[in-house]
Amino acid sequence: MKYAISGTVMQTLEIGLEPGETVYSQTAAMAWMTDGVRMHTNTGGGLFAGLKRSLTGGSFFVTEFTSEGGRASVAFAPRFPGSIIAYPLAPGQSLICRKETFLCAERGVSLELAWQQRIGAGFFGGAGFILQRVTGPGLVFLDLSGEVVNKDLAVGERLYVHAGHVGVHDPSVSFDIQMVPGFRNILFGGEGLFLACLTGPGRVHLQSMPILNLAEEIARYLPTEGGRSGGLAAPLVMGGILGSLLGGQD
Repeated sequence: MKYAISGTVMQTLEIGLEPGETVYSQTAAMAWMTDGVRMHTNTGGGLFAGLKRSLTGGSFFVTEFTSEGGRASVAFAPRFPGSIIAYPLAPGQSLICRKETFLCAERGVSLELAWQQRIGAGFFGGAGFILQRVTGPGLVFLDLSGEVVNKDLAVGERLYVHAGHVGVHDPSVSFDIQMVPGFRNILFGGEGLFLACLTGPGRVHLQSMPILNLAEEIARYLPTEGGRSGGLAAPLVMGGILGSLLGGQD
């Protein structure tokens, strides 16, 4: 299986399929495909599997794309500006992802529900109690918002992060929350009450532009009740963009 990731901030992923090869994605992710690709939409393991996927922010159904003969290709495009990362998973190897991070994968990769282990992280960590877990073997493609920065944490090494910037991490990385130090920092620092505390060992993939931050910035320029605009020339267009952004959030 060969693939190509194209673009900068609005990337696309095109996968070349040999005869009989299959990739699957959540619904509404496919951008285009060549003749000879067969689509098959199903629950991806039954009713219970579809329900669990829905809880993680994914779709109830998944769509499989299989080459029926000769070389074929299928392309996928994320809904938001960001970066696509390709990750080859060994048998039994897993990654913990934020909701709606999964884009597509080979058939051998499982997409499952993962729980935040700490109550504080679930309430204040920005991602809720329910996350996504992808497990190999196979190649998985994940979609993160904005640019991606990788951090390799040693045993016991800590990294404090605004929770929205945490994208993907190894299961060995501990995720907890910690209150922002200092009364003035809390009131005037703009970072909220808590930061995510990530403790190694393991790798963390950070995203530079959480979608919620983008939506909040667009909202600042929307018309107010008094009819005044924040300076946008086409508030109706931006209102549609905001609605699309918020419509995909939990």
